[in-house]
Amino acid sequence: MEHRDSAPRAAAAAGRPLDRRAELSEFLRSRRARLKPEDVGLPEFGRHRRVPGLRREELAQLAGVSVAYYTRLEQGNGRNVSAEVLDSIARALRLSDAEHAHLTHLAKPKSHKKKPAARQQQVRGALRQLLDTMDGVPAYIVGRRSEILAWNRMAAALFGDWAELPAAERNWARLTFLRPEYRELFVDWEQKAIDIVCALRMDAGCCPDDPRLSALVGELSVKSEEFRRLWATHDVKEKSHGVKRLHHPLVGDLSLNWESFRLAGDADQCLVTYHAEPGSPSADSLRLLASWGTDATRAVPSA
Repeated sequence: MEHRDSAPRAAAAAGRPLDRRAELSEFLRSRRARLKPEDVGLPEFGRHRRVPGLRREELAQLAGVSVAYYTRLEQGNGRNVSAEVLDSIARALRLSDAEHAHLTHLAKPKSHKKKPAARQQQVRGALRQLLDTMDGVPAYIVGRRSEILAWNRMAAALFGDWAELPAAERNWARLTFLRPEYRELFVDWEQKAIDIVCALRMDAGCCPDDPRLSALVGELSVKSEEFRRLWATHDVKEKSHGVKRLHHPLVGDLSLNWESFRLAGDADQCLVTYHAEPGSPSADSLRLLASWGTDATRAVPSA
């Protein structure tokens, strides 16, 4: 349940590192709350339960650990927890692969020297050239914190000419939650919003000390009630492909397949491409956008 003072508290915390212990505690509580005894083969004694979902005692039993041990972990004390115990808890909570990885990042932070999370993200020149050669295929590169780092002409025609925005505004989270034009662009805006928040949660687990990420979360929490609601779910997922339905101001409705490729040289960056089924109305619409070239960007949201 969202507290009334969540926005002021988010404003006060903006820019501070995320509290890894609090993140671990809230994540485990949220995953436990979504399970019912019958979901995991346990009998349900009585109709009235003081807490939603599984009790700590039930979860500890499923994971094969003591109640005291699990309680310490759920209170945010992940010190000295073994990978085997985390695996058992992940199985008991029925975590997805992405959720399992997120739990591991929160409970067992890497001991090696961290790379500076706030460093400027750079896109190799060869990758920029690759984007330019992908004629007819909207493509862009997105980095940490959902930052849009590079894009081609077709991406600008489809999503807006991001070159006209200040660098700080070239961010999918800010565009989605703070610019109403993008609500009209994405037919299933709610799913787009969920995907972005889930990705930011993954970033938070990997880089809780990133001040720019903390500032972004704080800003969005203050300015968007919908972001606060989705952030409070603690959901994490990693999607690599799907179908996106758009309503473009010039060519109308499009249904596009998208693919995401994590770059081997920099795992923080992903190449994202969009294409239409051959012979479909969406393919015709993409060709029409390509023929308009830069003129098409004047009709899309960021123009």
